[in-house]
Amino acid sequence: MKEETMRERVVNLSREVEEEITPILKKIDEISLYNSEKVLNAFQKYQIAEVHFNSTTGYGYGDIGREATENVFKEVLGAEDAIVRSQFISGSHALTVTLFALLRPGDTLLSISGKPYDTLEEVIGIKENASSLKSYQIEYEQIDLLNDDFQYEQIKKKLAEKKIKVIEIQRSKGYSTRKSISLEKVEKVIQTIREIDQEVIIMIDNCYCEFVGKEEPLKIGADIIVGSLIKNLGGGIAPNGAYVAGRKDLITLVADRLTVPGEGKEVGPTLGINRSLLQGLFMAPSVVASSLKTAVFASRMLEKLGYKVEPLYKEERTDIVQNIYFGNPEDLIAYCQGIQKGSPIDSHSLPLPWDMPGYEDKVIMAAGAFTAGSSIELSCDGPLRAPYIAYQQGGLTYEYGKLGVMKAVEYLLEKGKNHD
Repeated sequence: MKEETMRERVVNLSREVEEEITPILKKIDEISLYNSEKVLNAFQKYQIAEVHFNSTTGYGYGDIGREATENVFKEVLGAEDAIVRSQFISGSHALTVTLFALLRPGDTLLSISGKPYDTLEEVIGIKENASSLKSYQIEYEQIDLLNDDFQYEQIKKKLAEKKIKVIEIQRSKGYSTRKSISLEKVEKVIQTIREIDQEVIIMIDNCYCEFVGKEEPLKIGADIIVGSLIKNLGGGIAPNGAYVAGRKDLITLVADRLTVPGEGKEVGPTLGINRSLLQGLFMAPSVVASSLKTAVFASRMLEKLGYKVEPLYKEERTDIVQNIYFGNPEDLIAYCQGIQKGSPIDSHSLPLPWDMPGYEDKVIMAAGAFTAGSSIELSCDGPLRAPYIAYQQGGLTYEYGKLGVMKAVEYLLEKGKNHD
C-alpha cells in the first residue's frame, strides 16, 4: 500500500475536523448576520454617501466624513459618543490616552482582571518609566482573577475601603493562561460594582472581542470601551487606528487628551482614511466570523494531534484568540513559522524569536499580513517562556485561514520537536 504523504495526512485530518465543527460554524454565521444588520442599519441611519469619503489635511476642521464615521461607530457600539482616529497608533496607544484622560494625580486605577497586557506595564508604572501614570502620582492596584472569574468579595471590599476613580477590565487574555472574560461575567461584576459605587468609571479593554457575540460592553453598563482598528472592527481594511466609545463626557476628555484641550474632536485631519474605516467596519462582522471559524478549525486540528488547546472547539468564545500549548520552544517556533509560510505576504520569510519593546521575553511573531501587525489577518505569536503557548488570531476569510492552519500543521509535523 502506498504510504500516506504528510500533505495527504493533513488534508485527510482537515476533512475529519470540518465534519465535526460544521454545527459550530453555522452558529458563528448566525451571529455574523445579526451584527451585519446592526452595521447596515447604522450606515443607513446616518445616510453614508460618497461625500463622506473625502479627505481633509492640516487641522481637519469641518471634516463631515470624520463626523459621520464616528456616528456610525457609536451607533454600532451602543455609545453616546465615539472617537475613531488614525492618530491612535495602536490599541495600546488608545488605552494610554484614555487612562491619562480619565485619571488625575492622587487618583487610583484598579484592574480587576489581573495584570494588564505587557505593553501597558510601563504606561501604568508596573515597570519604571518616567512618563508613566505612577510618575504623575496616580496609584495602581489590581485584583487577580480566581478560577477565571472575578473575586467579587475582594472587589466589594476594596471599593468600600478606598475611593477608586477608574476600574479597568481587560476581556482578552493577553499573553496569559487565563480564559478570556465573557460578557455575562462582565455584566455580573458591573452589577456588583454599582451596588457599592455609582460613580467609579468602568473602562473595558475590548480588543479582540468586538462582534464575537451580539452585544458590546456598553450595553450592559460599562462607561467606556477601547479597541484597535487593526483588529476586529477594522475588518482587515483599516490600515491603522483605534476607537474609544462610551459616555459623551468621557469621550470629550479623551479627545482633549488626544488633540488639544478645547479643540478635542473638532480637529484631526483624516488624510483620506474615511473610506477604509467605514468599509472596514462594514466588512467586520464577516471577517470576525471568518477569524472565529479559523480558530475553531485550528483548535480541533491541534487537539486531534495531541496538543492542549484553549478554548476547545465546542466552547463558547469571547474573542478571536486561540491558545495552543506546545510545551516546548521547538514546536511553538515551528508552528508560527508554518503560519508565516501559509500567509499571502512574506511567505518566504522565516520568523525567529527576538526582543521586542514592551515585552520581557523574546517573542516569535508570524504575520504575513497586508497591514503590518494586523491581528485580524491570520497571525500567530507567543513569548518564549513555559508553557510555550502560541496565540493565534485572525483570518480574513475562512478559506484562507483554513489553508494557513493546514500549512502550519504540515510544517509542525515536519520540523517540530515531536515530528514523526
